Amino acid sequence: METKTLIVNGMARRLLVSPNDLLVDVLRSQLQLTSVKVGCGKGQCGACTVILDGKVVRACIIKMSRVAENASVTTLEGIGAPDCLHPLQHAWIQHGAAQCGFCTPGFIVSAKALLDENVAPSREDVRDWFQKHHNICRCTGYKPLVDAVMDAAAILRGEKTVEEISFKMPADGRIWGSSIPRPSAVAKVTGLAEFGADAALRMPENTLHLALAQAKVSHALIKGIDTSEAEKMPGVYKVLTHKDVKGKNRITGLITFPTNKGDGWERPILNDSKIFQYGDALAIVCADSEANARAAAEKVKFDLELLPEYMSAPEAMAPDAIEIHPGTPNVYYDQLEEKGEDTVPFFNDPANVVAEGSYYTQRQPHLPIEPDVGYGYINEQGQVVIHSKSVAIHLHALMIAPGLGLEFPKDLVLVQNTTGGTFGYKFSPTMEALVGVAVMATGRPCHLRYNYEQQQNYTGKRSPFWTTMRYAADRQGKILAMETDWSVDHGPYSEFGDLLTLRGAQYIGAGYGIANIRGTGRTVATNHCWGAAFRGYGAPESEFPSEVLMDELAEKLGMDPFELRALNCYREGDTTSSGQIPEVMSLPEMFDKMRPYYEESKKRVKERSTAEIKRGVGVALGVYGAGLDGPDTSEAWVELNDDGSVTLGNSWEDHGQGADAGSLGTAHEALRPLGITPENIHLVMNDTSKTPNSGPAGGSRSQVVTGNAIRVACEMLIEGMRKPGGGFFTPAEMKAEGRPMRYDGKWTAPAKDCDAKGQGSPFACYMYGLFLTEVAVEVATGKATVEKMVCVADIGKICNKLVVDGQIYGGLAQGVGLALSEDYEDLKKHSTMGGAGIPSIKMIPDDIEIVYVETPRKDGPFGASGVGEMPLTAPHAAIINGIYNACGARVRHLPARPEKVLEAMPR
Repeated sequence: METKTLIVNGMARRLLVSPNDLLVDVLRSQLQLTSVKVGCGKGQCGACTVILDGKVVRACIIKMSRVAENASVTTLEGIGAPDCLHPLQHAWIQHGAAQCGFCTPGFIVSAKALLDENVAPSREDVRDWFQKHHNICRCTGYKPLVDAVMDAAAILRGEKTVEEISFKMPADGRIWGSSIPRPSAVAKVTGLAEFGADAALRMPENTLHLALAQAKVSHALIKGIDTSEAEKMPGVYKVLTHKDVKGKNRITGLITFPTNKGDGWERPILNDSKIFQYGDALAIVCADSEANARAAAEKVKFDLELLPEYMSAPEAMAPDAIEIHPGTPNVYYDQLEEKGEDTVPFFNDPANVVAEGSYYTQRQPHLPIEPDVGYGYINEQGQVVIHSKSVAIHLHALMIAPGLGLEFPKDLVLVQNTTGGTFGYKFSPTMEALVGVAVMATGRPCHLRYNYEQQQNYTGKRSPFWTTMRYAADRQGKILAMETDWSVDHGPYSEFGDLLTLRGAQYIGAGYGIANIRGTGRTVATNHCWGAAFRGYGAPESEFPSEVLMDELAEKLGMDPFELRALNCYREGDTTSSGQIPEVMSLPEMFDKMRPYYEESKKRVKERSTAEIKRGVGVALGVYGAGLDGPDTSEAWVELNDDGSVTLGNSWEDHGQGADAGSLGTAHEALRPLGITPENIHLVMNDTSKTPNSGPAGGSRSQVVTGNAIRVACEMLIEGMRKPGGGFFTPAEMKAEGRPMRYDGKWTAPAKDCDAKGQGSPFACYMYGLFLTEVAVEVATGKATVEKMVCVADIGKICNKLVVDGQIYGGLAQGVGLALSEDYEDLKKHSTMGGAGIPSIKMIPDDIEIVYVETPRKDGPFGASGVGEMPLTAPHAAIINGIYNACGARVRHLPARPEKVLEAMPR
């Protein structure tokens, strides 16, 4: 150990450090400067960015031995505070550049160093800077970040003022449809938003830090677990195994359909008899520090009998494959799709044109910048309280309570922390039950944080789809019939796998009025990483084959692929693949809006193509339902306060998408008759002991279903305050009259579940997206680059344009990753953020345009539908189609890495 003085944010700080300590840990743990985040832990994401002696560095890879005496360190805390924001922080707020907010401090610090060096950067200068310094964002699609830097630079040059770029309240006071910044923005741009690992630094002195002893194989019988050596390690309080779990030691998958051949109880909290996938947790070490816990976890020994590892659906479906879960077949759910007439005659008719193909969408990793983290304790009422990144707090409580031996809500409380992005993986419980086991076994507060390797191997991924399909069309291009077959590799745990497989029946061929359909899908258990919800949940997997095949059909017909889609898109008299009448018929208008962009793009790529770099245009149509299937229900409450303000309570969980903005905007619109200003609407969110069951934040359901629950509660309050002769009672008058001050709202979607043949009316509201991409391909290497993207979107009436723009930019960026780079297949190679292919800023085009067609939804609150899933339904298909249009390489197996494109090029 040694003492070292650092000048931190202008103040001298004398510290006792080890030369091997990391700068990020010194700043966070010793100085409590928690704006400095730990994401990847390997210098790949930039969340830990600080300025060290005038240079941008990543603090997670800088040892204190490399930090000079009296070195100057600047963190976000030294750049601006809530009452004295830097222009960068102002601009970040006004451009919606902080979504989840976890990467925000690193970006702002990095941008500060750029503007110190160059106060008049070009957009490409900004992009080059963030690329050079490894600043990665998963939420925003990067464009809002560049916009913010450009405005901040203009302010610093004196060409703009903060007031000029700031949101201005509309004259009528209405914020619905405006770009009002989200309520959490100031906390996020100043580094004051407290994420899970930040809260852990402020927990009581007796807090135990947890580490998992995990499986390093993918399939094995457990013959024994030896914790004796681990128990002797420094700082260890206790080592827990399945014997310490007080309940059923299982997480229930809540089987969706009775035809599922499993029971949903196959996932252990701590594995007891068998390992089902790499990374399964077999023991929990509880120690006085995370470092000591991790060191001890490496000393836990396992006696295993190795079994065959089935790492894909075809392997697990092989005739000689053993059952991964004895007693349940590996193919444990089958989904039929039958609509209209028998399809065989259409394919046998020589007058028709037939196109067919086989396609694969990969195990896409979610790649949030914040790894999974949580903590728990026993409160004064004797309840186990678990704080985590859960986006389904009531659902998760029901899934883990029996395994822990608890009753919900009597014994268990779940609270969502400020969350650094999930994009759907937290629709499944990950570490909640493990924290609960430790809290119950030790009686002490406990904290568990995954490193990024654990984030990759112990959280779910998008389930791969293996799909074959064919279209039959008449010579004029009208699609007459479709046949499909799809296999879903859902990993070893069944939760929501049957529902995901149903999505194939709902979304293969979505957007087109196809009268005759036959299809069969199946859910397959494998030993690869378990399948979890991911933005689009079933649509990117389903609409990739149907949208690529549309281009292949167009080629066979000799038609323009854009016009083939326009001919077949939903019109009056058409129904969806599940037989539902679309709630709006806006697709023809959307094609009309996109057509000029398409014609301009075709001309531009032709002019810009060279022998070395060929360019092409791709299009695709995406559709998604806003909600969970059938009569989806949500609850919210609203309370009138003595000062005339209102408090709103709901469990609209926040992946980072802006649940606070959605809640505020919807409530403000509903309460307009009362004239309540936005600052007088207070939000209480995402705590099962305080907020009602609003359902999970998934399937883009929240704006529609929870938004309607908010609307209903607010309308009930208004009616409760209404005076018989006109006007409204004051809070004092309400109390004097004995009128209730609080009202509980509930809303259920007017929808119907699909039947065994995939037919029904599963969603009250849908979202529609039409995607265009311009793609460049290097002929020598096969490297594809997306140079422009356009999205024509109909998501109904917009609640908050700033938030919605950000969701679409971010979804499109994830579509680029899905198309070109992202995968979690190789357990070692893909265990890091960089290895898994996360897109950097230079992979995402700066030229992105969004065109809105706001068709009001009858069943949406104030005409709104959802948004979050739509931008990732089919942009990847548009990119793949653009690659083919550029160079003739048809890639049907994602991701389209350069070697695949090169191999597919015509010789």
